[in-house]
Amino acid sequence: MDITIHGLDGLSGPLRAAWHRAMDESPEYANPFLAPEFAEGVGRFRAGPRVAVLREGGEPVGFFPYERNSFGVGRAIGLGLSDCQALVHRPGVVWDTEELLKACRLSVFEFDHLVEEQKPFGGHVTGTFASPVIDLRAGEGDYAQWLRDVYPRLARATLKKERRLVRDLGELRFIYDERDPRVLRTLMRWKSAQYRRTGRMDRFARPWIVGLVDHLFELREEHLTGVLSVMYAGDRPVAAHFGPASRTVFAAWFTAYDPEFRYYSPGLLMHLRMAEAAGRHGVRIMDLGRGEKEYKDWLKTRELRVGEGFATRPHPVAAAHRMWRRPVRGLRNTVLAHPGLREPADRLLKTLGTLRTSSRKKPADPAPRPR
Repeated sequence: MDITIHGLDGLSGPLRAAWHRAMDESPEYANPFLAPEFAEGVGRFRAGPRVAVLREGGEPVGFFPYERNSFGVGRAIGLGLSDCQALVHRPGVVWDTEELLKACRLSVFEFDHLVEEQKPFGGHVTGTFASPVIDLRAGEGDYAQWLRDVYPRLARATLKKERRLVRDLGELRFIYDERDPRVLRTLMRWKSAQYRRTGRMDRFARPWIVGLVDHLFELREEHLTGVLSVMYAGDRPVAAHFGPASRTVFAAWFTAYDPEFRYYSPGLLMHLRMAEAAGRHGVRIMDLGRGEKEYKDWLKTRELRVGEGFATRPHPVAAAHRMWRRPVRGLRNTVLAHPGLREPADRLLKTLGTLRTSSRKKPADPAPRPR
């Protein structure tokens, strides 16, 4: 196996075409997070992304995108944002993990959403997790009929909430592929507020993530298109989602809504509308991503398995990194896996988020006393 390392700022047309071919030949690699366009997008806004190209007989047959720091610590491209990670290769290709890491000058490679098919990495997986998906079908008739056919147990309550939303705010309108960048900014504001309110890290406070989302929003490629979906009530947007889509896979990514309308369950309504519309656009799988959420249990038709772990080769840096990172990941996974721990932790984060938000607000002027 011949392995060469390339930057992502000038990937040649033939290499990109070979990468696309490897995606097309295996359904496991149809996810838009595995497209060269996603890796190139990350490379525009972060230092260190590379791709290792594996060749057999001079022909490129595998592509391994990664990020590397100055100490030789590697991580999956877009780790923390990407919901699907893999060495994308043509059927039948086998590699040696230690040889791969040596060629990339990596002592360790960290991943958290590794495709289950990646057998050469199997010995380095420290845990596997469910990643719920929805198997879509082309809708026949209107949305309400599709909902009754696909989700009969959810349909009655969902349609009731939608009717109430129409009654209170105006006619409901859903746009699967909204091209107005101002709505994308609205989604980012809603999501930032949600992160702060729930005590999570605000991803949109990081300029490189904002830049990446803006870049993907402009992409209209066969293997990765940035799709902004919006639900309006009257003229007012009440929920929105942005995520990447390939020809057959739509990845749920950033969903947010106006908290003023939380009692209508706008997030759930948004996912149902997206699933119906994506099916009509030829998408076959909606990937909801790893994580325990009630709405995912309601919507999923099956689950994929993704792996988390650290691929290493003998090196002092690898040992130190694993000793530092593995306990942190283990503690996080333990909390998330047990409702008895997860729910109190979630309440604590929300309390901290409320306190932080309150501390940022200026005191309001006292209301005038009635005469």
